[in-house]
Amino acid sequence: MPDRRGTRRFPLCEEVKYRLLHSKATNITGAGKTLNIASGGILFTTEQKLPLGRMVELSVNWPARLDGTCALKFVAVGRVVRSEADRAAVIIERYDFKTRGMGASASGT
Repeated sequence: MPDRRGTRRFPLCEEVKYRLLHSKATNITGAGKTLNIASGGILFTTEQKLPLGRMVELSVNWPARLDGTCALKFVAVGRVVRSEADRAAVIIERYDFKTRGMGASASGT
């Protein structure tokens, strides 16, 4: 079966923290590892099954450094489009790069 994705996925194994947004009943947060990433989405491991269709914020330690010295994190907000007991796929709706330990923005959409 051919891959229906329009963008190429890149393997990336980095720490990710996630937080379910707009959750009144429960505060779902957790940590895992990224499995792959593309311009439109990210696949990562989870500590529990995330609810389909819900918005989630992801924070990924980014492997590249700004100017070769400053550690970055990739912060994205997106919708859960696939979820299993130990992994989830999220379509990225917006993202930003931030310096780790600081709130300054480097770039994004």
